[in-house]
Amino acid sequence: MINLIRADLFKLRRTLTVKILLGIGTASALTMAIIAYLIPQGKLSESMTGIGFMFSDINVISILGAVLASVLICGDLEHKTIHDAIASGRNRSGIIIGKAIVLSGVLALILLPYALLTAIALVAGLEFSMGSVALGFLHVLTTETAAGFAAADTGKLLAVMLTLMIVYIAQLSITIPLAFMLKKPVLIIAIYYGFSILSGQLSGMGDSSQLMYRIYTCTPFAASYTLVNLDTAPGYLFQSILVSLGFMILMIAAAYGAFRRSELK
Repeated sequence: MINLIRADLFKLRRTLTVKILLGIGTASALTMAIIAYLIPQGKLSESMTGIGFMFSDINVISILGAVLASVLICGDLEHKTIHDAIASGRNRSGIIIGKAIVLSGVLALILLPYALLTAIALVAGLEFSMGSVALGFLHVLTTETAAGFAAADTGKLLAVMLTLMIVYIAQLSITIPLAFMLKKPVLIIAIYYGFSILSGQLSGMGDSSQLMYRIYTCTPFAASYTLVNLDTAPGYLFQSILVSLGFMILMIAAAYGAFRRSELK
């Protein structure tokens, strides 16, 4: 499995895909931060929050992550790289786990600009705001710059950022079984993006339905997991990570079940 991971990383380093996705992620993070900075300054209308949300981490990573999963898995299925790995004695579980590890690592890399910008903004003490649409790193940026940031909170900030990255990666782990089942990048991107929008709408029902709240808190799609900040209790951060890791294991198991039954031609 280690050799498969090294092969995937080598292949991704030699292609433009990751560089382009990282460039889009960086440009989106900068645009989000600029809009969130100009709104409280009165230089942009509050009606621009909708545009700002389009560049926010939770929206951008949904698209870029699905594209990355499609390239990483569907591309190898199309070019029969996975077929060759199985023919040379690699087991299917090792292939899937290797893909999940590489996907997780690259997703964390794409999210890194959002984390760095948030940290820089907090240290600089500038004011940011994006109103009620703020989730994930944008939520941290909005709430903590308003509350003030102390150097003693650095450890807590790192824990919050790590939690958000794991939650996002867990959400996108659903693309792994989708990729092995559908093998069509366009379908995976469309289905996952549609699912993420639907999930966001349904998670809002958790405010009025205790059953929906309990169901969603068993998945990384619970809205409260993307609303963590420096005031969040360490126990809740740990719960967010635990639920996310459990969900990723389920998705890897689902991918194995689908891949084991599929025919390789």
